[in-house]
Amino acid sequence: MSFAGKVWKLLVGVKDALVLIFMLLFFIALFSILTMRPSPGQVRDGALLIDLDGYVVEERSEIDPLNVLISGEAPVGEYRVHDLVRALDGAASDDRIKAVVLDMTGFIGGGQVHMQAIGEAMDRVRKAEKPVLTYALAYGDDQMHLAAHASEVWVDPLGGALISGPGGSNLYYADLLDRLNINARIYRVGTFKSAVEPFSRNSMSDEARENLSSLYGALWEEWQANVKKARPAAKLDRVTGDPVAWVQASDGDLATAALDAGLVDKLGSPTEFGTRVAEIAGEDTWSEAPGSYAKTELGPFLSATTPSQSGKAIGVVTVAGNIVDGEAGPGTAGGARIARLLDEALDDDFAALVVRVNSPGGSVTASEEIRRAINRYREKDIPVAISFGNVAASGGYWVATAGDRIFAQPETITGSIGVFAVLPTFEDAAADIGVNADGFRTTPLSGQPDLLDGLTPEVDAIFQASISNTYTDFLERVSEARSLETSRVDQIAQGRVWDGGAAHNLGLVDQFGGLSDALAWAAGEAGLEEGGWHPKFLGQAPGQYDSLVRQLVSGSGEGKRARGGDIFAIAAQQRVGLIARIGSDLEVLSGAKGVQAYCLECPSEPSASSLSSKEAVTLFGQLRALIGS
Repeated sequence: MSFAGKVWKLLVGVKDALVLIFMLLFFIALFSILTMRPSPGQVRDGALLIDLDGYVVEERSEIDPLNVLISGEAPVGEYRVHDLVRALDGAASDDRIKAVVLDMTGFIGGGQVHMQAIGEAMDRVRKAEKPVLTYALAYGDDQMHLAAHASEVWVDPLGGALISGPGGSNLYYADLLDRLNINARIYRVGTFKSAVEPFSRNSMSDEARENLSSLYGALWEEWQANVKKARPAAKLDRVTGDPVAWVQASDGDLATAALDAGLVDKLGSPTEFGTRVAEIAGEDTWSEAPGSYAKTELGPFLSATTPSQSGKAIGVVTVAGNIVDGEAGPGTAGGARIARLLDEALDDDFAALVVRVNSPGGSVTASEEIRRAINRYREKDIPVAISFGNVAASGGYWVATAGDRIFAQPETITGSIGVFAVLPTFEDAAADIGVNADGFRTTPLSGQPDLLDGLTPEVDAIFQASISNTYTDFLERVSEARSLETSRVDQIAQGRVWDGGAAHNLGLVDQFGGLSDALAWAAGEAGLEEGGWHPKFLGQAPGQYDSLVRQLVSGSGEGKRARGGDIFAIAAQQRVGLIARIGSDLEVLSGAKGVQAYCLECPSEPSASSLSSKEAVTLFGQLRALIGS
């Protein structure tokens, strides 16, 4: 026993020593990464390389370190649109930058408004007589939107281009709910409020189809107009009018087909592309790898070109992603978090406030919490501008009613002024397995809502009356903010979704413009001259351990998935959102989100919290188990 005890003590000691060594190494690595900052000295004469491996977003998501480390999956790379625009504008005036390179091999997308803003910044680089070159294995709609603004567009000979246009399928669960004997109690107001249709129908209603036909038709026209203007040589009519004939004319070679249609300028491998960039930007003296060229990457360049902080500050708060109650975000618009950011900055002596909205809406209570916080600035006579991104609909528009002036782009998706709630009850499903409910009520509301025994008619009527009252509140807020009669607002509301051009004509938007235009207007309203102000973004700093976790799982501060992306991979990646929507729809069906001002037709802001491949498999497994039970 004495010998065994000594051995045990030795093993315990070795274990403790190894744990201490591991923890020491971990904290050394943690300190090194957290204190690591790109040095301005890293900006070199050569090209600015923007490696878009992931999504362009309004606001980067804060990742959950524990979940990421356990799953072992790197979060999707996220690139803030205003960072990209700032980098491109900086490159246009920086003598060290000879050219700009956009590597879109791993690019997934980011929405029309964001693509147009980046494209216009690319135009400003070219106007400064600096070439902009793009490279990709495959070009989809968003990739082509950017590439149209480039001097040279390269594609891998094994890749190609495929332009699909806006639109696609929604999922409908009525048959599944009937099969499971689940009663989806739906409360809504709005002829066009189609967010509840997945739970009551098996197909799209005529009203929803009419709305989407108008909306997507306008967005498609805008996309084509922007691409044709930037790249007149592109034969879009041939590519989209009869895509099969277009591809077959090149014997199925998508890269050659893209070249023949003027979508790209050259076919070449990454090495050949790099050799071409080196001719413009210079050889890379730090590397002898084939295809290398002198370059500065996005992170160091942004760090070295910090914008001026002189003059008065104009606050900028971002409402991005689904609007939810609580402290969620960034990347999700947690009502309590955004209201807290606004309240904490209320005494910061801002000359004006700009609210950047890129959200399809969500919780009514969270939307109202944000609106009230914005109103506290107006009560102090601080000018408030609202700037719409890709989408600012339903709850996103509810928030906007607190502004003095609304800016949007023709491609913005907005409107969807309507509300709904869904509450499932299981009385039929319970009866099928021999479970019955009975009891005594002192009033019609006793024990209600009862999910297993169903709702009483009185409760049903109260819930619908509450939804109708919330819709009236929505109309009155829009009426007051837009100086329109409530009856007129009701005509253009009803849950209908509008493109930015139509919204401008209807009076839901004041003028076309982006974030910079909203800032300029706010500065003017505050009496500030050009150069006498700077924007201050609220809550934009990434979490303390964000960079560490991203590097641990991917070796990059931005976060990466496996590179890939022929035309099939691009098509699959663009449809991952449809799988993720199943989880969102199930959450809506549960009733846990409460009364919603949410736009089903609107794209959600992509984020690192999107459904992973493992989660998708688990979700489908759960659905399969439900159906088979």
